[in-house]
Amino acid sequence: MATDFIHEKDAARYVMNVDGALVAVADYRTNGSSISFNHTYTQPAHRGKGYAADLVKFAVDDVEANSSLRVLPMCWYVAEWFDRNPERAELLSR
Repeated sequence: MATDFIHEKDAARYVMNVDGALVAVADYRTNGSSISFNHTYTQPAHRGKGYAADLVKFAVDDVEANSSLRVLPMCWYVAEWFDRNPERAELLSR
Protein backbone atom coordinates (compact mmCIF):
# COMPACT_ATOMS: atom_id res chain seq x y z
CA MET A 1 0.00 0.00 0.00
CA ALA A 2 1.55 3.28 -1.14
CA THR A 3 0.56 6.34 0.91
CA ASP A 4 1.36 9.86 -0.25
CA PHE A 5 0.80 13.11 1.62
CA ILE A 6 0.81 16.28 -0.46
CA HIS A 7 0.59 19.94 0.46
CA GLU A 8 -1.31 21.54 -2.40
CA LYS A 9 -0.45 25.16 -1.65
CA ASP A 10 -2.32 26.59 -4.65
CA ALA A 11 -5.51 24.83 -3.48
CA ALA A 12 -4.85 25.64 0.22
CA ARG A 13 -5.18 22.03 1.29
CA TYR A 14 -3.36 18.92 2.34
CA VAL A 15 -4.31 15.64 0.71
CA MET A 16 -3.68 11.98 1.36
CA ASN A 17 -3.59 9.42 -1.45
CA VAL A 18 -3.52 5.67 -0.94
CA ASP A 19 -2.50 3.58 -3.94
CA GLY A 20 -3.09 6.63 -6.13
CA ALA A 21 -6.64 7.28 -4.88
CA LEU A 22 -7.58 10.42 -2.97
CA VAL A 23 -8.80 9.34 0.47
CA ALA A 24 -8.66 12.44 2.69
CA VAL A 25 -8.43 16.24 2.46
CA ALA A 26 -7.73 18.99 5.03
CA ASP A 27 -8.60 22.49 3.78
CA TYR A 28 -7.12 25.60 5.37
CA ARG A 29 -6.89 29.37 5.14
CA THR A 30 -4.06 31.56 6.34
CA ASN A 31 -4.62 34.90 8.00
CA GLY A 32 -1.68 36.84 9.37
CA SER A 33 0.19 34.58 11.78
CA SER A 34 -2.49 31.86 11.87
CA ILE A 35 -3.50 28.92 9.75
CA SER A 36 -7.12 27.92 10.14
CA PHE A 37 -8.03 24.33 9.33
CA ASN A 38 -11.67 24.73 8.41
CA HIS A 39 -12.64 21.41 6.84
CA THR A 40 -11.41 17.84 6.97
CA TYR A 41 -12.97 15.15 4.82
CA THR A 42 -12.42 11.43 4.31
CA GLN A 43 -14.02 9.59 1.41
CA PRO A 44 -16.84 7.45 2.85
CA ALA A 45 -15.35 4.17 1.62
CA HIS A 46 -12.13 4.95 3.54
CA ARG A 47 -13.54 6.11 6.87
CA GLY A 48 -12.63 4.37 10.10
CA LYS A 49 -9.06 3.58 9.04
CA GLY A 50 -7.32 6.50 10.79
CA TYR A 51 -6.58 8.34 7.55
CA ALA A 52 -7.89 11.70 8.79
CA ALA A 53 -5.68 11.50 11.88
CA ASP A 54 -2.65 10.64 9.73
CA LEU A 55 -3.38 13.56 7.41
CA VAL A 56 -3.87 16.07 10.24
CA LYS A 57 -0.61 14.91 11.85
CA PHE A 58 1.19 15.40 8.53
CA ALA A 59 -0.34 18.87 8.11
CA VAL A 60 0.50 19.96 11.67
CA ASP A 61 4.04 18.60 11.33
CA ASP A 62 4.44 20.51 8.06
CA VAL A 63 3.15 23.76 9.57
CA GLU A 64 5.53 23.38 12.51
CA ALA A 65 8.57 22.50 10.38
CA ASN A 66 8.08 25.03 7.59
CA SER A 67 6.46 28.11 9.09
CA SER A 68 5.94 30.16 12.23
CA LEU A 69 2.14 29.99 11.87
CA ARG A 70 -0.11 29.10 14.77
CA VAL A 71 -2.99 26.67 14.23
CA LEU A 72 -6.61 27.73 14.64
CA PRO A 73 -8.69 24.54 14.49
CA MET A 74 -12.05 25.65 13.06
CA CYS A 75 -12.86 22.10 11.95
CA TRP A 76 -14.26 19.92 14.75
CA TYR A 77 -12.01 17.03 13.72
CA VAL A 78 -8.82 19.07 13.94
CA ALA A 79 -9.93 20.41 17.35
CA GLU A 80 -10.48 16.84 18.57
CA TRP A 81 -7.09 15.83 17.15
CA PHE A 82 -5.45 18.49 19.33
CA ASP A 83 -7.47 17.27 22.32
CA ARG A 84 -6.06 13.76 21.72
CA ASN A 85 -2.54 15.17 21.21
CA PRO A 86 -2.09 17.75 24.00
CA GLU A 87 1.69 17.67 23.55
CA ARG A 88 1.11 19.65 20.33
CA ALA A 89 -0.91 22.41 22.05
CA GLU A 90 1.99 24.87 21.77
CA LEU A 91 1.08 25.22 18.10
CA LEU A 92 -2.42 26.49 18.82
CA SER A 93 -3.33 30.11 18.23
CA ARG A 94 -4.28 31.94 21.41
